[in-house]
Amino acid sequence: MKVIIAEKPSVGREIAKVFGATTKHDGYIEGKGYTFTWAFGHLLQLAAPQEYGYYGWNVQNLPMLPAKFKLSVRKSNGKEDAGARKQLDVIAKLFDEATEIVVATDAGREGELIFRYIYYFLKCKKPFKRLWISSQTDSAIKDGFRNLKPGTDYDTLFNSAHCRSQSDWLVGMNATQALSLASGNKGVLSLGRVQTPTLAMICARYLENKNFVPQLFYQVVIQPVKDEQAFKAVSEKNYKTREEAEAILALVTTTAKVASVEAKPRKEPPPLLHDLSSLQQEANKRKGFTADQTLGLLQNLYEGKLVTYPRTGSRYIGDDVFAEVPGLISKLKEHPDFGKQATVLSAAKLNKRSVNAKKVTDHHAILTTGEKPYQLGPDQQAIYDMVAGRMLEAFHVDCLKEVTRIVLTSGSKFTASGTVIQTPGWRAVFNDKDEEKKDEENATLPKVTAGEDLVISSSGVLEKQTKPKPLYNEASLLKALETAGKEIEDEELREAMKESGLGTPATRANIIETLLTRKYILREKKNLVPTETGLAVYEIVKHQRIAQAELTGNWEKRLEQIRSGASVTEFQEEIKSYTREITRELLQSGKSLVVST
Repeated sequence: MKVIIAEKPSVGREIAKVFGATTKHDGYIEGKGYTFTWAFGHLLQLAAPQEYGYYGWNVQNLPMLPAKFKLSVRKSNGKEDAGARKQLDVIAKLFDEATEIVVATDAGREGELIFRYIYYFLKCKKPFKRLWISSQTDSAIKDGFRNLKPGTDYDTLFNSAHCRSQSDWLVGMNATQALSLASGNKGVLSLGRVQTPTLAMICARYLENKNFVPQLFYQVVIQPVKDEQAFKAVSEKNYKTREEAEAILALVTTTAKVASVEAKPRKEPPPLLHDLSSLQQEANKRKGFTADQTLGLLQNLYEGKLVTYPRTGSRYIGDDVFAEVPGLISKLKEHPDFGKQATVLSAAKLNKRSVNAKKVTDHHAILTTGEKPYQLGPDQQAIYDMVAGRMLEAFHVDCLKEVTRIVLTSGSKFTASGTVIQTPGWRAVFNDKDEEKKDEENATLPKVTAGEDLVISSSGVLEKQTKPKPLYNEASLLKALETAGKEIEDEELREAMKESGLGTPATRANIIETLLTRKYILREKKNLVPTETGLAVYEIVKHQRIAQAELTGNWEKRLEQIRSGASVTEFQEEIKSYTREITRELLQSGKSLVVST
């Protein structure tokens, strides 16, 4: 008998349905010579400190460095989760009876970890094969089963996942106990390998914003008129004092001479397809959804066979998937918002900016599957539309603009800039007019020629002030986590930095939620701001390596390298050495922690 194990009951049932298996039992389904069972996500976790003999919270126990990690059944409120234990017993019985196991957990690092922990905990020795699919459609599942991979092909993926799990345990358990013990009776002060540098980013930005002292500056502005169209032109220089600006204003006459006109065509390429992180950013901007909300809605759409694998870190597809794109676009012709653009694209040559097999990681970018959505809730529909809309944008033609810069003289030099959309291209999909105009002083400018004199209808002095960097919201924090805190706007450069990012697309939502649960940060309107406790912890750790985004980003890069076959032992020894260092630092510096209780 072949046993197929999925990550969740819903996925297990869907696969069983594809096979035509209908006999239901407690914890599994059977039929057609197969048995289909499932985990409930992580049934097992690395054992708690007391299971290694580290009883209580005691400085003498630190650093806790188990010679060999043990697995234990998931805990709920400090007790073994009865549901997890019961399902493990079901899986154990089925594994005992199996001739072969097929792993159908999510095709990624955590999915591999979920299965392997069960397999090793049950001391199973049966051979297993791997189902590796990016979509839950019936055809994708059937095709995946026709092309099962040897389980050993994913040993390095498990090694990477296991090293991640161990490093989180070592750094998190030791740092948390060290800081909590050193600070006296301040309660549990949680630290973590990814959690703490993320907190540090939020705190640093908050303090920079709060302590920012705005600097006043002044600009001289004139309003020339051409063919009854007035437009704004601003002094080329900013002035530190109003007096300086007033002196320039006094030189302005009743007319301005056009010194030069520069009109440049500009091509704006379409955005890349969505990965999880970019979709979470868009959903936060457009709908105010949290990263966790977006992941949940997307997972739901995936399990409903409407979109491809959600926890992807890639924004590209290979040529094999690109061959299916025209069919997917054609299925959107009846979409109430995108039907027109889907029809346009169906007759056009598709843009291949998002097609690059070398940049596809475990999974390609998120696409629709061609299945027709049915009775989606408004939030699900919004996420589905963002995936569908981005797919149309990504394969659309460039947006063609004309960027005009006019230089005028009237006692001093003034400039006016404007952008005119000549061909909207990909921007026609969502038709975001506000997005097009957001950085423009003048959306359109009148036609003028060099040497022409224009009447000035008004002039004056503008008082302005410098602004701090804005507080992080979920969209801007997710973008910063991708590149270990470096602020990079360029899409392709951010893509290149992803290997060194903080966390993974699948874990970043959980990092934010963890900081909220720990009461280190809170949501203030759309912004993420630190609490007094969060700031107090930051003050202790801000100069230590545990708070440095680059360090943790480098570890993420190392975990990816382990997946490609790099040394596991070397990384483990480095993490143990770092654990000793951070424990020693926190036992000393934690004594100065000040926070109201």
